[in-house]
Amino acid sequence: MKIQQIRNATLRIEYAGKTFLTDPWLMNKGAMGTFRSLGNLFRCEPDKLDIPMPMTELPLSTEEVLAGVDAYICTHVHPDHIDMAPDGTVGGSLDKNVPVFVQSVEDAKAFVCSGFSEVVVMYENSEFDGVHLVKVPARHGTKIPCGPSCGVIFHHPDEKTLYLAGDTIWYASVEKNIRTWNPGVIVVNACAAVLLDEGRLIMDDADVEKTVQAADGAKVIVSHMDAVAHATISRGEMKKRLIARGVWDKVIMPDDGETLEF
Repeated sequence: MKIQQIRNATLRIEYAGKTFLTDPWLMNKGAMGTFRSLGNLFRCEPDKLDIPMPMTELPLSTEEVLAGVDAYICTHVHPDHIDMAPDGTVGGSLDKNVPVFVQSVEDAKAFVCSGFSEVVVMYENSEFDGVHLVKVPARHGTKIPCGPSCGVIFHHPDEKTLYLAGDTIWYASVEKNIRTWNPGVIVVNACAAVLLDEGRLIMDDADVEKTVQAADGAKVIVSHMDAVAHATISRGEMKKRLIARGVWDKVIMPDDGETLEF
């Protein structure tokens, strides 16, 4: 498999001869606006209110990101995981004829209303051209969930099993997912983004360490870095913290645009 870090949770994944694009947030730097411009949708710390998002440009052109993609996967419909227009439609730059896999009937409605011709709700054993895509639990907040989210298991007999943990903190179900599927590669979202009502939304360095300890030698990739205003850990800070925890040599934290092969 090949995994290319695009930006935030957007990844190009080449797996068993198919190319998947996950959580395609492809808008230009700053085009989403700020937390202040989003109104009361999310509450964050005052010093985060006026930072435009995405905080970085894409490392490639949109055309390059989308070239040859066989299917999209959206782990949840949040504005940093799929482009959202003022009229409520999503995925404006995507090819509407490419299949898209989502976590729920509710999320599927957003894509159907946006003109996508094939929207598939993932269950325990969805399949795309021989690749098994299994929706697994995630918890998107330490206080209360910031809406539903999910992880995805990629399984094929010719590949290592891939566990895309999605927007989740470390909790019992993440450990269970690892024990059940014994993945060879795990991708975690880990900038420790925080909202006032929901708490920390995704993993921090302590959660990454727990993932490494449970992973039993799996490659652990740290993603979802340096793109959203409510992040509390940067790539540079994460490296320092994981060195201090003694697990830096057991993780990979790719730069935007970087491709990993397993």
